Amino acid sequence: MNTKDLLRVGVPAGQPIQLAHEFIQNFIAQGNDGAQLEMEIFQIVADPSAYFADELRAPLARAIYRPPFTPRAELAPWRQWGEGLEADAVKQMANACALPIAVAGALMPDAHVGYGLPIGGVLATENAVIPYAVGVDIACRMKLTVYDRKGNTLAGQRDRLANIIEDETRFGMGCSFKQRREHDVMDEDWSVSPVTQRLRDKAWSQLGTSGSGNHFVEFGTFTVTESEVAGLTEAGYSIEPGEYVALLSHSGSRGTGAQVCDVYSKRAMARHEHLPKELKHLAWLSLDDADGQEYWAAMNLMGQYAAANHALIHKHIAKKLGANLILDIENHHNFAWKERHIVNGEAREVVVHRKGATPAGAGVLGVIPGSMASPGYVVRGKGSPESLHSASHGAGRVMSRTKALQSFTWSAVKKQLAAAGVELLSAGLDEVPGVYKDIAQVMAAQTDLVDVLGRFDPKLVKMCPAGERAED
Repeated sequence: MNTKDLLRVGVPAGQPIQLAHEFIQNFIAQGNDGAQLEMEIFQIVADPSAYFADELRAPLARAIYRPPFTPRAELAPWRQWGEGLEADAVKQMANACALPIAVAGALMPDAHVGYGLPIGGVLATENAVIPYAVGVDIACRMKLTVYDRKGNTLAGQRDRLANIIEDETRFGMGCSFKQRREHDVMDEDWSVSPVTQRLRDKAWSQLGTSGSGNHFVEFGTFTVTESEVAGLTEAGYSIEPGEYVALLSHSGSRGTGAQVCDVYSKRAMARHEHLPKELKHLAWLSLDDADGQEYWAAMNLMGQYAAANHALIHKHIAKKLGANLILDIENHHNFAWKERHIVNGEAREVVVHRKGATPAGAGVLGVIPGSMASPGYVVRGKGSPESLHSASHGAGRVMSRTKALQSFTWSAVKKQLAAAGVELLSAGLDEVPGVYKDIAQVMAAQTDLVDVLGRFDPKLVKMCPAGERAED
């Protein structure tokens, strides 16, 4: 039987076809009648679970087997923060908690619709990882550095600071520096996945760049009060109350991370073809399987790579600025972690996906940005068990990019930015302040999740120019 014959009798494309050919060779080698092959394979396709204990037929049977999807009798427990969230985002969270691997969930106050898991969705699973619950931009993260320069010096240096940002950042699809940046992350083992091995050179060419979408690099002022200084001191930082010059960046793992998501999400969906359409982007990979282990290793490498991108941006800008750092805080918000949580009164290890959500374990510091005309905050997590030690990752969108382009004009936006004291170096209309929720309301909805330890106000903002496809 050839491949066409195997497909005709119902063997799925891909690995099952390869195993079917191996079965045929072994079947004949054992002296069986080749005339019976079609009936043998037809019977395996018809009831693969009946052959799991058959040494000859089991590999093919297990590759073919696809159990019907049956939602849990009860959803895994979950809670949301914030009012008036998108109905479809709430539905996506409930769908995720219907998965057989789901353990617990949480929905943050900046939530909006995503692929599979909503942006702002947190999901704990049992020994499984969901590529789309991590997100396309794996390890997208924030990094804030505060310099030993008083905030009131920024106004007189706007032109110089704008030139530094223009010289030391790159935005846009496929952007790169003419002379490649150097970082130890390129000495890591990029062979952990065929995807990362193939794209290592591309990743190196994009090292230290920011891409497109909602990614940005901003100079601004960081303000810390006397009471907030106490919290930073407890975290090991030495800073006096006041206003300082600071740099905030937001970006992830660029095209390589997106390719890792694409390849392994397709493999997950192929393994779970039984999932209904609305759940297909929640397809998972077991961490006991080779694909799951490969994805996990690639995801963690992308975490190191994204961190290296930010490290280089901040290193080169600090060098040009000629200033010393007095505060340095960063965090992922598109990632999955193995963590221990109390579930149904029992401590257990679970895989916590935070898709557009900030880690907020007890005492953990993070950065939650607003928009180009509204403040962001340094926060300290309170370790809320119900939120799976999580908080929002920003203000959250209130409209699509298409609607944004139809809703705003640059003339009105420029007046708004001028009133906020913000100079925009470049961006698209789909990233203006009006496309985001009120960050004050978002922060007010999560006072039980985080304490605020400082405020960042953007003053010089660089994003990808209009016309590029969003990578976030």
